[in-house]
Amino acid sequence: MGTGNLSGRNNQTGETVIPLPELTEAVFLERKNRFAGLVEVAGRPYYAHVPSSGRMRELLFPGNPVYITPMPPGKRTQYRIHLARCGETLVSVDSLLPNRLMYKVLAGGVMEEFAGYEEIKKEVAYGQSRFDLYLRGNPGRCLIEIKSVTLVEDGTAKFPDAPSQRGAKHLLELAQAVKEDYRAAVIFVVQRDDARIFSPNLAADPHFTRCLHQAVSQGVEVYALYSEVTTNIVRLKGHLSIQLG
Repeated sequence: MGTGNLSGRNNQTGETVIPLPELTEAVFLERKNRFAGLVEVAGRPYYAHVPSSGRMRELLFPGNPVYITPMPPGKRTQYRIHLARCGETLVSVDSLLPNRLMYKVLAGGVMEEFAGYEEIKKEVAYGQSRFDLYLRGNPGRCLIEIKSVTLVEDGTAKFPDAPSQRGAKHLLELAQAVKEDYRAAVIFVVQRDDARIFSPNLAADPHFTRCLHQAVSQGVEVYALYSEVTTNIVRLKGHLSIQLG
């Protein structure tokens, strides 16, 4: 059973990098709905796309610095938020960026836990869900679900930051896949550099935590990785220790 690195952080992902576009600093004003907020640019308010459905209350609150790019003409929002500050730490709020990171890692064969696969596909259907990555090769078939993590409390990265029925469903379907001779894994990608360990967020979502325990007991592998975030790049650095509780 894979449960990541159980003793601390290490760098075993080839330090895969996603470059960011040129960013402008702005001030967050208000969350309007799950995918939109108001930001202040040069003293004026504008609508900005929030590329994540997470609550991120510790990041998206009035007065907090965020880093944005303009949206193409014709969009409902004028800007897109990429990063937010949490004290001195920069955090990527793009929930799809971890998928791009992990695709590069696995396609490049730089994560030893997933060596030996010749084929990699995105967004593959299984059961009632679509999973982020599918691997096939000499080791067999492997389904992987990737989760973006932005919440860190006292050095512990936590997921989810709000109840996630969809996330729990993914875990149970991964467990079912194991029964059908798939290898299955969930990878939590922490989009910041100040975490030492990862743990499911029992307080925010007891059901997800129970489902994670159940999935692990049935053979689903769990990994947690952390990232370095600057205004130029997001770099996947390595494994975090995992405490399932």
